[in-house]
Amino acid sequence: MESYILDWANLLLRWLHVITAIAWVGSSFYFVFLDSSLTPPKDEDLKKQGVSGELWALHGGGFYHPVKFAGAPPKLPEHTHWFYWESYTTWLSGFALLTVSYLWNANIYLVNPADPIMSSSTAIVVALAFLVVFWLLYNGICRIFGEKQGGDGIVGALVLVLVCIASYLACHLFPGQAAFLLIGAMLATSMSANVFFWIIPGQKKMVAAIKAGEPVDPIHGQRGKQRSVHNTYFTLPVLFAMLSNHYGWLYNHDLNWLVLILMMFAGAAIRQFFVMRHGYKLGRNPHPWKYAAVGVAVLLGVMVWLKPAAPVATPATPAASAVPANSAGTETQASAAAASAGSYENVRIIMQQHCVVCHSSETIAQKNVKFDSPEEVKSHAQQIYQQVVLLRKMPFGNPGALSDTEREAIKQWFENGAALN
Repeated sequence: MESYILDWANLLLRWLHVITAIAWVGSSFYFVFLDSSLTPPKDEDLKKQGVSGELWALHGGGFYHPVKFAGAPPKLPEHTHWFYWESYTTWLSGFALLTVSYLWNANIYLVNPADPIMSSSTAIVVALAFLVVFWLLYNGICRIFGEKQGGDGIVGALVLVLVCIASYLACHLFPGQAAFLLIGAMLATSMSANVFFWIIPGQKKMVAAIKAGEPVDPIHGQRGKQRSVHNTYFTLPVLFAMLSNHYGWLYNHDLNWLVLILMMFAGAAIRQFFVMRHGYKLGRNPHPWKYAAVGVAVLLGVMVWLKPAAPVATPATPAASAVPANSAGTETQASAAAASAGSYENVRIIMQQHCVVCHSSETIAQKNVKFDSPEEVKSHAQQIYQQVVLLRKMPFGNPGALSDTEREAIKQWFENGAALN
């Protein structure tokens, strides 16, 4: 019953998380586009009101005319929409999903039983520390260098180094799937913290100053804009990290930390292309094709690097008549050992230890796949081979729990015909 309730919690939280993330990312992308697409107003009345940019847009059969004021508008409107609930709801639902999916079962998803380097409780503390410590270091970098002349480049370089270090540590402390997800959660936490600690408080101070008839300190707008820009570059790396848990060949690689860094770098480069493309259309900067080229080149490089190795041909076993008499005993022992390793009985033992907890009529039968009988196991032999041997994705959430010897036994069983005797 606990697994059933957790499954429902996982489904509903994931649903909410995706919906709110679409709203948050969509609004972020839109305002980056809007800021980059504004043109100086031609209407003299708008200029007198302090409008610094405007955009005419057509959507859904209607015309829209958003404008941006350089400072304070002549009069505050009665109703103003604040873009923060999209961020907060995305983070809260994401953290709840992380808790239900990983922290609740830390002994399965955060600790590798084949090579445990810390207890479940310690793993939970370390995982949460990634979210908090990264934000503190990132925020410190922005505070020290972000407001200096030419500081944006320094901040970008230091944050890149910080992300690389965090990725390396996470992939050496946690199973690959959990490590990738934690890095995504780490960046997403900083994104939401930017909204909570800097963007919204800065906007509130601006509004308070306008209501009090005082001059607006431009530093609040500058800080909010800086953190908003950081958020847009974090977006594609976060989305990749969140989606990566469906692809075992990514997070199970021996150099998975490097795979993660390269894929996130490619995402940030491609995002830079789209950000600068808005300005290019207005003649403000040269065509940013180089950023797209770098991002695509990195993606193609990773694809080539991770391609599966060609199968090695296994020499045919010599016929009985061709085997020397004095080697007959050794040959028979080797064949018997191979048959035992790839036998159904060996596979059954492995599946009882690692698989039936999620695939049995007595538990939760994930995806309606059950291994209660030999016939049911054989009917799913192709799926077992693909998920366990080729993709190395199972056991879900902690594939490191299955040793190479156990995977080899399943491989031999399948390639020998998936016999049940």
